[in-house]
Amino acid sequence: MNSALCYRQFGIPEDVLKLELSNKDLLKEDYIRVQMLYAPINASDLIPITGAYQHRIILPQIAGYEGVGEVIEAPLTYRHLIGKRVLPLRGEGTWQHFVDSPAKYAIEVPDSIDDTIAARAYINPVAAWLMLKHYSPQGKHILVTAGGADCAKLLCKWAVNLQVLFVTVICRSDNHVQFYNKYGVKNINQNDTEAIEYFAAHADIVFDAVGGELAETILNHMSDSSEFVSYGLLSGDFFQPKKRLPKVHWFHIRHYLNLISQNQWLKMFDDIWPILDANDLNIASLFEFPDWQEAIKTYRQPHRNNKPLLTFV
Repeated sequence: MNSALCYRQFGIPEDVLKLELSNKDLLKEDYIRVQMLYAPINASDLIPITGAYQHRIILPQIAGYEGVGEVIEAPLTYRHLIGKRVLPLRGEGTWQHFVDSPAKYAIEVPDSIDDTIAARAYINPVAAWLMLKHYSPQGKHILVTAGGADCAKLLCKWAVNLQVLFVTVICRSDNHVQFYNKYGVKNINQNDTEAIEYFAAHADIVFDAVGGELAETILNHMSDSSEFVSYGLLSGDFFQPKKRLPKVHWFHIRHYLNLISQNQWLKMFDDIWPILDANDLNIASLFEFPDWQEAIKTYRQPHRNNKPLLTFV
């Protein structure tokens, strides 16, 4: 019997998500079946439930986009994966006990990677890796918002390793000062408008996950030759700058994945695993699957420095 968090209508996740029991269908050809271990809660998991992307989502759906589990069933070609830990990606939602996903996209987890890190190896690391590949920070000053988020931490640290000229990060609190000081990253508070305007004016590239008023402030002070990469709207608000825009790019992982081959997909994780350090991610806070409402409540807490993970073990 499978237990899954489903939504059959759009709305506030805490209201429309329901824990449903059902028997899994027969495994499709060229798919694997994975018994889940851990799955994190991200903005990218919750926002689609609200209906923000309902033009491309067919209901009902199972929530969750990433996680780690153990392969319990596989076609002959992929029998070697049985008993192995994998990331069951680009298939069903991951907020359930058993996930069916395309075997060719399964990412095997190295033995050196802890379960709670592997569970978070897709959304934020892949987003950071792809953005830095497409908008090279080398020799440039970059400005990053939402400094308390895992993606921002990875963007900043990996940019430093790519010979960036200077990195500035905007945070809502001082919880992460120690992390950024370790890598020589300038940390400014989201309420320090004067500092934000100054560093926006000197930025060559901005990576923004907040949107709203903060994005407008940054855009209104950037030079026309700079680039603004929007990869999220954590504020829940869009932005409307008051002056002519610099180059604005809208980043969504799915747009890039549609353009890469299976080999490129696998190679991307080969590149990410060696540089994915547990110390660069927020501390995991574990919640039993039936306690999913409490996990979401924790995720919504302001100034938190942990990452809620649903656990199925």
